[in-house]
Amino acid sequence: MPELTPTICGLWIDDDGLAHLALAQPDGTRAGQTAAFRLFAWLAAPVVAEHATIETLKGAGTFTQLAHADSLAACDALLDAAKNAGVATDAIRPLENQFLLQTRQRLFGDLGFHQLRRCQLDIETASAGEGIFSDAASANDRVLAIGLQFTANGKTRQHLLVLEEMSDAAEKKLLQQLNDMLASEDPDTIEGHNIFKFDLDYLRQRAKRLKVPCAWGRFGQRATFRNSRLKVAERWLDFPRCDLPGRAVIDTYMLVQLHDITTREMTSYGLKESAVFFGITSEDAAENGGRTYIEGAKIHAAWREDRAAFLAYLEDDLRETKGLADLLLPTYFEQARSFPILLQDAALRGTTTKIDLLFLEEYYHARQACSAPVDVPAFAGGYTRSFKEGVFKDVLHFDVASLYPSLLLSIGQNPASDTLGVFIPMLRRLREYRLKYKQLARSTEDELLRAEYQARQASFKILINSFYGYLGFSGARFGDGALAAEVTRRGRDLLQALIDKLAAGGCDILEADTDGIYLSSHEYFARPAELLAKAQAVLPEGIDLEHDGSYAAMFCYKSKNYALIDECTDGKITIRGSALRSRGIEPYLKKLTDTLIRYLLGATDVSPVTLIEDYRKKLAASEMPVAELAKSEMLSQNPDAYEQFIAQGGKPRRASAEAALQMSPRPRMGERVSYYITAKAKGKTNDWQRARPAGLFDAEKEPYAPEYYLEKIDDWLERYGAFLGDEAKQCAAKAPGAQGELF
Repeated sequence: MPELTPTICGLWIDDDGLAHLALAQPDGTRAGQTAAFRLFAWLAAPVVAEHATIETLKGAGTFTQLAHADSLAACDALLDAAKNAGVATDAIRPLENQFLLQTRQRLFGDLGFHQLRRCQLDIETASAGEGIFSDAASANDRVLAIGLQFTANGKTRQHLLVLEEMSDAAEKKLLQQLNDMLASEDPDTIEGHNIFKFDLDYLRQRAKRLKVPCAWGRFGQRATFRNSRLKVAERWLDFPRCDLPGRAVIDTYMLVQLHDITTREMTSYGLKESAVFFGITSEDAAENGGRTYIEGAKIHAAWREDRAAFLAYLEDDLRETKGLADLLLPTYFEQARSFPILLQDAALRGTTTKIDLLFLEEYYHARQACSAPVDVPAFAGGYTRSFKEGVFKDVLHFDVASLYPSLLLSIGQNPASDTLGVFIPMLRRLREYRLKYKQLARSTEDELLRAEYQARQASFKILINSFYGYLGFSGARFGDGALAAEVTRRGRDLLQALIDKLAAGGCDILEADTDGIYLSSHEYFARPAELLAKAQAVLPEGIDLEHDGSYAAMFCYKSKNYALIDECTDGKITIRGSALRSRGIEPYLKKLTDTLIRYLLGATDVSPVTLIEDYRKKLAASEMPVAELAKSEMLSQNPDAYEQFIAQGGKPRRASAEAALQMSPRPRMGERVSYYITAKAKGKTNDWQRARPAGLFDAEKEPYAPEYYLEKIDDWLERYGAFLGDEAKQCAAKAPGAQGELF
């Protein structure tokens, strides 16, 4: 195989097994090149197949044979022969990842993130009428504009392609312009917010209708679409995945959800809300002119009547999309530089898949037999305990640095199925890389380099911390439940030793979770380093304690649910836990909880009791806006599947799913549905029977039920009233129909 440049920026394997490469050039452009490639697969036993070679691997394992094929057809024939013979097989997909693993290459080589050729894409569409969702299947719901923003060689250029008139010919011209623009600008990435579910899928349907090819890939290739799923924490997102040969499609809608897995701080994943959350757009942008906002139902009218506002809105969408990708994409870019994986796959695949690729690369080149994925039985997890409830001052947070990776290195034991012994050496090497880039990020004065180094060390940190999770994950090829259980046992013992030491020193322990401890100490609040040194004494060599933050106050509600306020003036408030910051809670109740937290932490003098009194008056007069009452939930099932499920007698019935059935077009699984509850009627007493989409609210024909929402205020007081003391009791006594204390 010829020697290849390391600066591969795009890769595609054709049906003949030929690799097509887009290579970075000194002037920032990309040049095409092809390279030979032999597809491969692991087998549990030898099989007979034409146009394929099979070799026996060293050592013990499930897969003792390695087969190479000359083409995709030959590889498929090999796998079919193995299946017919009852021989287990394992093959890496997509084939581009195989190529990178086989040649020990990585995408982007030594390029920095700022050297990517990037494109942000956003479309605006027409709808049949105000308040009606735009539907690509409708003849006249056309693409009104395609916004494109390209970044390359440090320069950013916008191209706003606008529909000239409401006709098939004009829309067809618009779609052809998109093809031409992508071909001439040749981006490595195409980025958009909800680009899979909306923009590209909408463009696909319109292009099919108007017989325009979706020629958006490199190497003269068209886009391909297939149904796919992404797991985000406990949820699954259904989406129509789009693959572009030689390019990566990046959906910032998914990236913000993946970012929010650990913190659970975001209440909405929409573009506008995400841009405000990440500081890309200010909260008061609408008032100060910093952002153009147009309601979705009025976009078509703006295209007709106020073209300047329409284009400004489109430009702001592109700006915010780029801002989100600037913050969230570098981590995945660095993963593509570290793993034999495409950038799009790096953003859509879990850490288990990525770590498996690193191990398989070593086993492939060592010609070592490898194991099959294992099932890991349940085992005890990390130490988690809430010690106190209420509000506490002078709070310090201490964290054991990389606890589980450090324990793994201290134990020094590879997983039982890792016969080549690559696990611990790889973990140690990755930690050294992380420390190297962490130091470089601190020492360099070059802003661009600092950002690159910071992204690299952050990527390595995520990877290193994933090694423990990999051990305990059923489906990991080199999983080892016994080793994972030993790591958590030692972690629990260490945290308990720290708690005992800190408590003995007069500290008030508030919350402990896996590798961190929150405590209250007036004595050491101004001298955390002194307390840190005393606590460090109980930890073994190689395990380090860090002071991770100081806070003026902490509200402890229950385990893993708390709020903190920084010690500085106008300190930032950090909220942890779904009980205090649920995305599904009604907005008026969320505002109550936010006010409670600010009040208890001393950030405001306004009590939530004042808000409750106002809500009660407005609800009694049916003057509360439905937007304040509507609950928003993520669909866990496609509406069509749910409809079939209930038709067959399935239970339980769900309010959000029932509301989704009333919407047109129907939303997909993973999308949010906002609904309100109407008044009770004969045969309609349950929430699911009374749920109605918020977008279809009718104050005359289908008003909300005030008593339903008043009862929710009583429920809220029962949960949180104890923290407000007498004023909450007095407030509860004033509730309509109150007969006694709620708490």
